[in-house]
Amino acid sequence: MIRTATPADVPVIHTLIAELAAYEKVPHEARATREQLHEALFGERPAAFAHVAQEDGGEVVGFALWFLNFSTWRGVHGIYLEDLYVRPGARGSGHGKALLTELARTCVARGYERLEWSVLDWNRPAIDFYEAMGARPQGEWTVYRLTDEALTALGTPK
Repeated sequence: MIRTATPADVPVIHTLIAELAAYEKVPHEARATREQLHEALFGERPAAFAHVAQEDGGEVVGFALWFLNFSTWRGVHGIYLEDLYVRPGARGSGHGKALLTELARTCVARGYERLEWSVLDWNRPAIDFYEAMGARPQGEWTVYRLTDEALTALGTPK
């Protein structure tokens, strides 16, 4: 079952984020606190949204965390999928596809024209999974990121 996350899901989503970071070999980079996650998802002005995959017994085994982006070329919003994760023991049961299907339904219902995300180039199981659903890599694009000292240096008035 896929459902919209509630404030009660913040602890398990936080744990799943840590598991994802460990899977991606960068556990030290998952620094967000439960409080920050709660504020981002359920604060006065939510910046992100989440869905969870729940097994029949009620255990949450996966999540999708996303936010809106905007295409200047298409003139409408889209969804940027920040994280999609299903616990290893629950993989192959359709949870990942169900999470992506729910986000695609949201796009279609709201008139959004894009559902986008990034995937690590070494994560062949994820790449194969996404491509099997019709997703295609945007090979001509390279993701850039400013963080930590570089961001501070650029953003600090001189």
